[in-house]
Amino acid sequence: MSTTTTNKKTVLRAEGFSCPSCVAKIEGQLDRLDGVQESKVHFASSRIEVQHDPAVATVDDLVAAVKKAGYTATPATF
Repeated sequence: MSTTTTNKKTVLRAEGFSCPSCVAKIEGQLDRLDGVQESKVHFASSRIEVQHDPAVATVDDLVAAVKKAGYTATPATF
């Protein structure tokens, strides 16, 4: 059985954050998830980019982590 991991980059659109300190809060929640290698919140464009293993951390998990930080996120359609 192969143990290769397939990392995926998921882009979320975020709502509800109004200050740069919110960025660290969101990234902290995402980075705590198993399967997330890196998260980057782009404050000016309200984009969240996450490198993750979709078999371990699903898009729903990512959205839930952002919600746990107190914000709303949806998968980007582009």
